[in-house]
Amino acid sequence: MAKRLHLIGLVAALLAAVATPASAAGEPRMTLEEKVGQLFVTYAYGATADTTDPAHVAANRKELGVDNAKQLIEKYHLGGVIYFAWAGNTANPAQTAGLSNGLQSASRLPLLISTDQEHGVVYRVGEPATQFPGNMTLGAARDPGLARTAAGIAGRELRAMGINQNYAPDADVNVNPLNPVIGARSFAEDPQLAARLTAAQVDGYQGGGVAATAKHFPGHGDTAVDSHTGIPVITHTREQWEELDAPPFRTAIGSGIDSIMTGHLVVPALDPSGDPATLSKPIITGLLRERLGYRGVVVTDSLGMAGVRQKYGDARVPVLALKAGVDQLLKPPNIDLAYNAVLKAVRDGELTEARIDESVRRILKLKRDRGLFKNRYVDPKPVVGVPSSLRAAQDVADHGTTVLRNSVLPLREKPAKVLVTGWGTTAEPAPAKLGQALVGRGAATTVLPTGAKPTQVQIDAAVAAATDLNVVVTNNASAEQQRLVKALQDTGKRVVVVGVREPYEVASLPGVTYLATYSYARPALESAVRVIYGEVGPRGKLPVTVPGHFPFGHGLAWRV
Repeated sequence: MAKRLHLIGLVAALLAAVATPASAAGEPRMTLEEKVGQLFVTYAYGATADTTDPAHVAANRKELGVDNAKQLIEKYHLGGVIYFAWAGNTANPAQTAGLSNGLQSASRLPLLISTDQEHGVVYRVGEPATQFPGNMTLGAARDPGLARTAAGIAGRELRAMGINQNYAPDADVNVNPLNPVIGARSFAEDPQLAARLTAAQVDGYQGGGVAATAKHFPGHGDTAVDSHTGIPVITHTREQWEELDAPPFRTAIGSGIDSIMTGHLVVPALDPSGDPATLSKPIITGLLRERLGYRGVVVTDSLGMAGVRQKYGDARVPVLALKAGVDQLLKPPNIDLAYNAVLKAVRDGELTEARIDESVRRILKLKRDRGLFKNRYVDPKPVVGVPSSLRAAQDVADHGTTVLRNSVLPLREKPAKVLVTGWGTTAEPAPAKLGQALVGRGAATTVLPTGAKPTQVQIDAAVAAATDLNVVVTNNASAEQQRLVKALQDTGKRVVVVGVREPYEVASLPGVTYLATYSYARPALESAVRVIYGEVGPRGKLPVTVPGHFPFGHGLAWRV
């Protein structure tokens, strides 16, 4: 029989109502298998916990070895589940709430149900939930109060749908314009501004009932490699790390943040072994736990990412992460392999059961602090996206929209005809959203989305359709997007570029009127139209430097 631990004190109190069997003294007990299960967080396909949808069942069998989430929880005693839109988990608020309640019913202990709802350019729950522009917009707005309000609303809406842990805010300080994975997910290149806004969002999320998660420790802001596809190496000295990367994590800890996510980053000045931070005891235990004094839950970034898989095999990674000091193991590429690898490491003596108990206690304390032992269920008809919340999102966007270069705004007269073209996808139809806003103002609007790399045929069609006002959406402007903008400029007609991600691209778009929204959320695009039409004046200030072109803090402004 598996060795059992008598959970006393705090954990005993947490589990008293749900744990069985009990010892003679009345103390609840957990098996080793149950305790190891508490460490894992993974996904499952399906709109319900017991889905019978053939496509979702087939995907679950192929990737997880079970039919549905209910079987997954029962087999591995999971401590948490993560939601994704691509897994069919977040179709609408009522469906998501029903899934959350179903998952909680399937588990003996309350589950941490998480997602990545950073807003801006990373979100898993779409409309009708309130969509905020995101971190870099908040950095441009420079207002911790707005950051706190946004996170509070987002937290309450997530909790209403049964999501009780959010992998936000991103606390990385984006000092590298070539960063391929953080960019607009960061508040700013200024560590003190990022720190103030991180602390405000921690207060907001957790005040809204959701565990906040600062990421990606020790800081992913100065990388030119995406840790999804490679191993970033950060060459900051220890002194540079203290000055540039540490401040947002320090303020998050000072604000009582519930969880911190590790980054799959090699930082030789912090650990010369070459191990990524997720697997580094000097970084997780020595720096985060001992130096910074963090006592909360440490969760890994996805263990399916290349940054953590290239040096060790998938059976070693979860064991090494636990030895480093993490608590939650997120999204291993093979849940059965990872779960049994941890069990084996304990039974072989590589990991002690006392070490497992440390993480279990932190996880259970977090669940208690979020009120899950009192009530893990939510109303099956959650209320989200109410008018006051939508107004708050629009207020954030209006404070953050930044005009970097201008020759035509504000418009003195409303144009009769408008062309909207440029970047957009089926999932993120930015030109269509802009078109809707313009039609609502009486403009005859032509919408010609081109995707990320407009073809010459698409460029020619846009030139042929050029009219009184031509609005081009760009997203990290590719060479093809640059040619589209130049071709429309060459018509001699008015052109306005709306940049919906990092503003560094303005350097490759000379001479054109340029608005940075840092986001393609609906409020951000509405704000761009408001500025173009002179309904509001631009108020945002660049939260990053555009090297050789615009300094940190640049932003044109005018009264309306």
